[in-house]
Amino acid sequence: MLVIPLTIQWWSVWYPGAEPGGGSYIAQRMLAAKDEKNALAATLWFNIAHYALRPWPWIIVALCSLLVFPDLADIKTALPHVSDDLIGNDLAYPAMLTLLPAGLLGLLVASLLSAYVSTMSTHLNWGCSYLVHDLYRRFLNPGASEKMLVWLSRIMTAVLMIVSGATVFLLSTAGEAFHLLLSIGAGTGLIYLLRWFWWRINAWSEIAAMAASFSIALALFIARKAGLEMSSYAALVWAVVLTTIVWVVVTFLTPPTERETLQRFYRKVRPAGRGWARIVAPEDMTGPRDSLSLAFLGWVLGCTFVYSALFGTGALLYGHPMQGGVCLTVAAGAGFGLARIVSRIWRGGDADRR
Repeated sequence: MLVIPLTIQWWSVWYPGAEPGGGSYIAQRMLAAKDEKNALAATLWFNIAHYALRPWPWIIVALCSLLVFPDLADIKTALPHVSDDLIGNDLAYPAMLTLLPAGLLGLLVASLLSAYVSTMSTHLNWGCSYLVHDLYRRFLNPGASEKMLVWLSRIMTAVLMIVSGATVFLLSTAGEAFHLLLSIGAGTGLIYLLRWFWWRINAWSEIAAMAASFSIALALFIARKAGLEMSSYAALVWAVVLTTIVWVVVTFLTPPTERETLQRFYRKVRPAGRGWARIVAPEDMTGPRDSLSLAFLGWVLGCTFVYSALFGTGALLYGHPMQGGVCLTVAAGAGFGLARIVSRIWRGGDADRR
C-alpha cells in the first residue's frame, strides 16, 4: 500500500488535481491568472497549500478516529442507520462528524456540498466540451450552429449525469470508487510527462493511452466483480503496464506531428531534452531557459521545499519542535534557491522575447 504510491502511482496515474506533467485542472488555474508569472506563482502556491498544509487536518482527524472508533463495531454504533454491508474503515471520517456540534456540523456539511457541486459541474461541463466541441462539432457536424451546440450540451449533460448516477450502484464503498478512478487513469501519467521531452509523442498517442486505460480499467473492474481474485494495487500495476505498451506501439505506428507545429511549440514552451535538436534549428536551442540542469535543479528544490514544509508542519503539530525546525529550515533554503532559479529563468525568457 505504501510502495505503490511512492514508486509507481505518482508518475503513472492521472488523477484529478494531481496530474503528472500537467493537465486540465492545472491549466484552468493558470488560465485564470492575469499573466504567465502570476500563473507560475499560483501553481506553486497550490502545490504548497495542497500537499504541505491541507493534508494535516485530514491526518489528525484520521489518527483521532483510531482512538475514538478503534474497531468497526464502534463505527456501526455511531452510524446506526447505515447498512451493515457498507460499514468499513472509510466511514471513520463520517463517524467523526457525529461528534461536531450543530453549528460546526452545518458549516462543514455546507462546505462539503459546495465542494461536491463544484466538482460535479466541472466534470459535466468538461465532459460536454469533449463530446460536443471536440467530437461532434469537429468530426460529425462542423457547420452546427451555436444554438444547436447549446441544446446538445444540455442533452449530454443530462446523459452524463444519468450514466454517472447509474454507475454509483455498481460500487460498494468510497474506497472502491477511488481505486476505480485511479485505474481509469493508470498508465496515462507517463505519457503526460514524456510529451514535454519526447517530440515523437503525438495526439494519437494520448488518445490511445486514454482509450486503453479506460478499457483495461473497465475490463478488470468487471472481472473482479465476477470473482477474479486480484487486489486493487495489482490491477493498477497491470493497467499501467498494458496501457504503456499500447500507447508506445501506437506512437511508432502513427506519423509524427508536423515539424512546423513542433517548432512553434518549442519556441513557445522551451521544453527540456536533447531530442528536440532533431526538430528545431540550432539557434533556437540556445538561451538560459534551455538549460536542462537548471530546470532539473528547480524540480529538485521544488519537491524538497514542498515535502520539507509538509513534514515540518507535521512535526510541529506532533510536538517535536527540533525536528520541525530542521525541516522548515530546509524548506526555507529550498524555497530561496527555487526563487533564484525562477528569477533567472524569467530573465532568460524576457531576453528571448525581446
